[in-house]
Amino acid sequence: MPAQKDRWVSSLIFLLFCASSIPQCGSASLQQELSPQHYFSGLEAGKTSLAFFTPSVSPGAQPFWEQIESSAEALQDYGVSVVKVNCPKEDVSRYCGKENALRKAFLFRGNRLIREFPTDALFDVNSIVANVLFALLFNEVKYVETLADLENIENVLKGKSNMVFAYVPATGTAEHRAVMEAAFVYGTIHQFVLTTEAALLKATSHDDPDVSSAWLSFCHCQRATEPAQPCRRTALAQPLTLLNIHRHLKLMGAPLVTKVAEDPEKISTVHLQLGLPLVFILSQKETYEADRRTAEFVAWQLLGKAGVALLSRDLVELNVLHRSNVALKTPDEGMPIQYLVLEDTDEVITLVEDKNKVKQIQEDEQEEEEDEDEKENNNQDIQDDQVVEAVSRDKKRELPLEQILVLTEENFHSSLSEAASTVVLFYASWEAVSLAVLRSYSEVAAHLKGTPGVLLSRVNCWDWPGLCSQENVTQFPTIRIYKEGQQSVTYGGMWGTEELSSFILLSQVSCPLKLATMDEAERYLRGEFPSELSSHHHTSLLGVFSSATSKAREAFEEAGNILSGHVRMGMYFEDDALALSRKYSVSPPALLLARSGGRSVEGMALSKHSVQDMVQMIRYELLDIFPEITVPNLPQYLQLGKPFLILFSAGDISQVESKEMLKLAKGRPQQAFVACWLNLKKTPVGYGILRTYFSTTPPLPLLLWVNLHAGGQVFKFPSEQSITEMNILSWLEKLQAGLEIPSSTLSEEDWKPPLPAYNFLQMMEPSVPELSPHPGDTPAQHRPKSPGGDTAGGDTAAREEPSQESTAEEVGSPGRGLRGTAPRLAARDKQGKRHSEL
Repeated sequence: MPAQKDRWVSSLIFLLFCASSIPQCGSASLQQELSPQHYFSGLEAGKTSLAFFTPSVSPGAQPFWEQIESSAEALQDYGVSVVKVNCPKEDVSRYCGKENALRKAFLFRGNRLIREFPTDALFDVNSIVANVLFALLFNEVKYVETLADLENIENVLKGKSNMVFAYVPATGTAEHRAVMEAAFVYGTIHQFVLTTEAALLKATSHDDPDVSSAWLSFCHCQRATEPAQPCRRTALAQPLTLLNIHRHLKLMGAPLVTKVAEDPEKISTVHLQLGLPLVFILSQKETYEADRRTAEFVAWQLLGKAGVALLSRDLVELNVLHRSNVALKTPDEGMPIQYLVLEDTDEVITLVEDKNKVKQIQEDEQEEEEDEDEKENNNQDIQDDQVVEAVSRDKKRELPLEQILVLTEENFHSSLSEAASTVVLFYASWEAVSLAVLRSYSEVAAHLKGTPGVLLSRVNCWDWPGLCSQENVTQFPTIRIYKEGQQSVTYGGMWGTEELSSFILLSQVSCPLKLATMDEAERYLRGEFPSELSSHHHTSLLGVFSSATSKAREAFEEAGNILSGHVRMGMYFEDDALALSRKYSVSPPALLLARSGGRSVEGMALSKHSVQDMVQMIRYELLDIFPEITVPNLPQYLQLGKPFLILFSAGDISQVESKEMLKLAKGRPQQAFVACWLNLKKTPVGYGILRTYFSTTPPLPLLLWVNLHAGGQVFKFPSEQSITEMNILSWLEKLQAGLEIPSSTLSEEDWKPPLPAYNFLQMMEPSVPELSPHPGDTPAQHRPKSPGGDTAGGDTAAREEPSQESTAEEVGSPGRGLRGTAPRLAARDKQGKRHSEL
């Protein structure tokens, strides 16, 4: 059937459905009975009627009766008759007495009274229809007041049927009527749930909803097959009217992803019939499973906004570019299907939400075809990571690189002698991550402008591959610091401006710094020495050694070489070292940690004397006891491999909560879990984490036990209990005994990087060697003594290349890249033309 005919038939059915709620002139009227006896004698079993008992009609009640007459026309479509019963003056029965006459309305089914309504609640047609249907649909529409009531209903429905959850600010409104009329039609298909509690609406929303407006969400409980699995929710984005509810439920009932095996021009779905676009994800046999998951991810994001179909190129012959991976079909008559090349799922979502995006993408593709050189360069940037989007978005913004010296094969060796410390960024101008780091690097240059003894420089390895090979640069980007007569230090941390600046400043000072006097040691612990780091507030570590602890001192020096640039380390081994250590109640060899500018100094014995043990101990001791989790520091705590006891807060936590959690964290040495907290205002990604756990944002503050490394179970601390050390310990004992039920369980699917080269956690945490402080370092990484005197020992510094083998499932993780066509994979290895220095 042609799309136009399909749309016409669907619209006709829709209008027939809605006609039941549109009153027809003269089709019904208010019935009148001469007396109560006459009314009750005429009641029939199974028939429903709404009765008003009145002794007489005063002129002031005329507007009220006009509303009653209008409601009679509307209620007749639902099998409800509206009757006005005249009460004789001498009748003082229950219904005609002074307390009830015209002050109440009575709903009967047969001769059985169902509900009494005060007439002041029936103030117009909407309120009358809404309240009557609410009473009749007692089983179809549940009313809830608390989040626990709502969750109980969800738990009953999981795996069985879906739920429609509606919030109205007050009963008797037009929105209340719309929900009741929809429930009359769909109540046997979906469970309807209604609330007027603003607190419940806020508890089920991840943002701050407008409680003065009505809201409706479709809860996909039928797909939640596990008890701990939350019901996904799709909100109605349009105003809450009967037509919009009907449209929303029709869309929710459509297949999530439509599998297509014919020409897209002939395809018609309920989305097109209701005026919404249809997105085609183009796939092929080799990547079908990965593309199917991608299509499902996109479909969930666009639910209610557009339809999604999966089209296999192997089944349909398309006369379009082979690199096209997405097609868009609009409901507009005569509009051709647009075939596009998109980088990731975010672009697909933007494509639907921003109508100008199609035109913009087509213009960009046209520019690529006109400029072949630009096309080659752009192909180099096809990578499955959000970094590409950021770089592409800002590619026309000129970076302030004046403070960064450009190094070439001619000036590299001579430039290294111009400053005490020379920082070199090795990058590739065609690679997206390199360009993103170059942006941070330019900010570092501005931040460190005027710092004595520091020179920032860069080498474009695309233009000078021989120089980068000579310096053993095997991945991009790489940052190294060169000093006269010392081994170069390679940076392995986060690429943010603050982290890079800290690394460069710390690398200026020897690690460990040898202190000559007791006064220097005390000033070092207070953060006053050396002067280069007096404004740099970091925890200071001081190793104290006697003449009899030379083995431990040598291991400490080796550990300092490994941690150079990342840790502020000092060393004191003068004759009065014993007096210094005794001041802090330890004996050499010992480690002193000074936090908060020396206001708190902890002393601990260095019992293990191997380099690797010392490095691990120092890294562990530098971690905060009760840290605030942020995006930069999260990897450090994940690498511990321990469960998280994490407190989610909408802002700073209270002093009482902080004190109790700190007591818990300090309670036992080498704690078996990480006690931490997350500020959702500073780290809003926490909202997404909570929605992953519970589908909605629960009330805050919220304490959770999350074991990411074993089972992925999430346990919620009882909200009715106060957050104290004793309550938490008691709760943890129940967890250990298996007496608690997890609130949710995370997917067992590995969260792998899309490509081996994007495994940044592995790059940040290289294995600690036993003998050499810098794995892979060769004499070529030392500052050269003469411009031509050093050569690269390529064989001695060989590094294992990351495997390029990956399955279609691994490269097609939902929500990241669109991998529907093979040429996009090959484009990553395609060499473009050499282009000029940035």
